[in-house]
Amino acid sequence: MYDMSESQLTFYDYVQPFGGALDEDNRWIRLAKAIDWQELERQYATNFGKAGNPALPLRMAFGSLVIRAALGLSDKQTVQMIRENPYLQYFIGMNSFSSEAPFVAHSMVGFRHRISEQEVQKAVRLWKKFSRENER
Repeated sequence: MYDMSESQLTFYDYVQPFGGALDEDNRWIRLAKAIDWQELERQYATNFGKAGNPALPLRMAFGSLVIRAALGLSDKQTVQMIRENPYLQYFIGMNSFSSEAPFVAHSMVGFRHRISEQEVQKAVRLWKKFSRENER
């Protein structure tokens, strides 16, 4: 037997499973806490002069590269995932959820030129560790 629903679920009817608050045990939250953002920012800042347009923050640039590498995504897929996921938005340093993309996919080319792949892979290894721990 199957009972048809009277109406389709709307966006406004959907209750967030996390009550609108992020779970501190989430692997992205744990990784964000484990990274020395200040040291990475000092290294990142050496890539820029005193003039010109302001660069995107280190956390956004580095975080997006970590997400891309950890999940095996393309640049476009990475931006799309960030746009849809509050944990990823927190990880890259956004203050609140936004359905807007924080940058265009092509920006990631510049991120790769300025950020060490070795540092990205170090963070990915830690993310994998946290992912395994969450599976238990």
